[in-house]
Amino acid sequence: MTNYFSSEFKLGILGGGQLGKMMLYETRKYDICTYVLDPDPEAPCRIACNHFQQGDLMDYDIVYQFGKKVDVLTFEIETVNIEALIQLEKEGKKVYPDSNTLQKIQNKGKQKLFYKEQDIPTANFKQYANKAHLAEGITSNRVKLPFVWKSTQGGYDGNGVSVIRTGADIARLPDTECIAEELIDFKNELAVIVVRNPKGEIKTYPVVEMEFHPEANQVEYVICPARINPEIAKKARKVAETVSAAFKHVGVFAVEMFLTKNDEIIVNEVAPRPHNSGHYSIEASYTNQFDQHIRAILNLPLGATDSKLGGIMVNLVGAEGHTGEVVYKNLETILRMKGVTPHIYGKKQTRPFRKMGHVTIINENISEARIIAEKVKDTIQVISK
Repeated sequence: MTNYFSSEFKLGILGGGQLGKMMLYETRKYDICTYVLDPDPEAPCRIACNHFQQGDLMDYDIVYQFGKKVDVLTFEIETVNIEALIQLEKEGKKVYPDSNTLQKIQNKGKQKLFYKEQDIPTANFKQYANKAHLAEGITSNRVKLPFVWKSTQGGYDGNGVSVIRTGADIARLPDTECIAEELIDFKNELAVIVVRNPKGEIKTYPVVEMEFHPEANQVEYVICPARINPEIAKKARKVAETVSAAFKHVGVFAVEMFLTKNDEIIVNEVAPRPHNSGHYSIEASYTNQFDQHIRAILNLPLGATDSKLGGIMVNLVGAEGHTGEVVYKNLETILRMKGVTPHIYGKKQTRPFRKMGHVTIINENISEARIIAEKVKDTIQVISK
């Protein structure tokens, strides 16, 4: 068995954002040597890894040469050069999740087609090459209004997703390959974090409920446990396990779902990495999602996924009308609140709706935690100087 701890072993992470930074909480705990590649010289990971390299994640040579330096390679963002990963795998390098998993997910059109092939329940959709192709689909009545427009590439944090209610709404869309997805009448948006190691050991976290900002289409609150009945929760975890088995991924895998008015579970999207919907686990779970990801990709025993207490996560995003050097206004006030833990990601520049941090609220009573979460949201402000 490989000695990962206080040794010559090297773990590589593609991407140096906040997800990587939170992975590094765990690698530092275990004294695992880490290498990080990111295009931003001021990336949040820079302060916590053993070796930082600035470079383009989509550049074949940069990713390939970086991968050659490490023993196991993982990523915290999907927009990486897949061809470099494929070549590294051919040469025997361990990449988790692997290029095959990433290829199915990186393009949302391919992701949706994969669900269809695997009989995974998802919203009906059609794929379009560009804006003109989509407009023709509307005029010929192949696409029924309203619908959800999604760019097949590069969407994140609500970007690349729009609800299209009239034909005129098409004008504001970028001219790119996209999918037109049926607008689901749902009761709740849910998510389940699944973790799987190369031995095939698999565990799921409790179902969480997500509340979204209506304008930014970003998650405002993640609530664990979700306020749904136990049978629905059991069904959601079962669906998440089915999705995980279909992808045969290794590591942490987030499955976002809709709970319809008829109590059906429909898969929306997946992410092959630690995810915003699992941040609550740092304070609320026996083993947090970042620890689990490290355990899984190193083929170590998986930890308990149970929650110690109810947890709610509040996203800290840049306030509207503020761009520039960041200031966290009223941070001292929320530090006085019971069960409140802020996480500041280390991004020096703020802009409207940019994810700058999150706050976890833990409490034995989830209703009480939700009240405190509202106070946190109303108190702290992410503004510029």
